[in-house]
Amino acid sequence: MSRSAALTVALLIGLSSQFVAAQESCQQSARTDLERLYCEVIAEGAGQGLPSQADFRRNEPQVQALLLRGPARRLGLQVPDADSATGRSASSTAPSPATRASEPAPEPETTPPAGPGRLADCRLQAERIVCPDRHFDLALNRPNSELAPGVLDRDNRLGLSSFDGDRTDEPAVRRYLSRAYDRYIPKMVGIGLGANTMSFTAFYNAFQTLEAGGVDFATRMERTFQLLKQDKQTLAVKARYHQKMPETLSLCDAINRDIIVCDDVATNWVFVSPAR
Repeated sequence: MSRSAALTVALLIGLSSQFVAAQESCQQSARTDLERLYCEVIAEGAGQGLPSQADFRRNEPQVQALLLRGPARRLGLQVPDADSATGRSASSTAPSPATRASEPAPEPETTPPAGPGRLADCRLQAERIVCPDRHFDLALNRPNSELAPGVLDRDNRLGLSSFDGDRTDEPAVRRYLSRAYDRYIPKMVGIGLGANTMSFTAFYNAFQTLEAGGVDFATRMERTFQLLKQDKQTLAVKARYHQKMPETLSLCDAINRDIIVCDDVATNWVFVSPAR
């Protein structure tokens, strides 16, 4: 064997070893069935367009399942139930919520105040929030036939602006994320994924982790939004993933006049006015 051929073989062996090691590392660090399926999809070479393992882990289990359904179907693999005990990601049990406010976050035990909609006069009734002048129904995932024309087209963008301030300026970060979240929620409802939204805590944590790693949060969120739209065009989704409901309106905040969001950190609920 010539010297050049020997070097080529050695290089290929080295690259192969690195690839195997990377796949083993992925599987060893996987915490849930969804994360293990992610590693299997990557190992099979069908993960084009999927986020990195770290970014994948930051998404809610239902979003993880949506991202995996396309490549898993092409490989003939089954996507596990996002609501099974083994399907939930560790991030869905974060210890305390990040509050949407212009002031520093209160202590974890502090009850968040009612948001811009002044929800003190409203009542939580099963899957509906009833206020003096209107009511809000729980937003479910909707079939494409019920969506507005063009919402799944490529030119429908999430359109978050990039953060250009000091990431150590906590009030500035929360003001930015509050505005971004107020755009994110209606956009997810618009593409029929009201039951697949991130809580503000998950939104906040994703921002901090991505930006700390040198990744632009707005750009990464746009990429995820586009992937979700692509999958929504070809894959059916469950209307909802659980029967759990918020226990109190103290968990809720008004996004705008037509949308209220509630979360207990582990679970996010979106309520939409029929007049929207």
